[in-house]
Amino acid sequence: MFRGSLGLTAAAALALATAAHAHHSFAVFFDATKDISITGKVTAFRFTNPHGLVVLEVTDAQGRVREWRAETNAPAVLVRRGWTRDAIKPGDIVTIEGWPSRDGKPYIRLRRALRPDGSLVGTAPFGRQDQS
Repeated sequence: MFRGSLGLTAAAALALATAAHAHHSFAVFFDATKDISITGKVTAFRFTNPHGLVVLEVTDAQGRVREWRAETNAPAVLVRRGWTRDAIKPGDIVTIEGWPSRDGKPYIRLRRALRPDGSLVGTAPFGRQDQS
């Protein structure tokens, strides 16, 4: 009986640790003192909890293509700002402005997304206070 309880406790602890890592603090991963902008072709848009994700192929000044990931707010927050599941689709070209990752990886927290004509995806940009 003790052995089964220990295994269940270990499994629960692992699940909580995984959930805590998935839903992290903005300040831990992103640098709010810097702003960056990337433009690329969308390869995926995940409208999922706890944070959505836009995956882009971005071509640098030397012509190299690099995959970037842009973390969004939770779907509930996205919907309040006018986003839908199909607001961005694979193949779309978008410019994403936001806060870069602290570790220098090609990862950004989305503040706003713009279409090629300069129009905003959704109805308003996100601020640091919107972070969920």
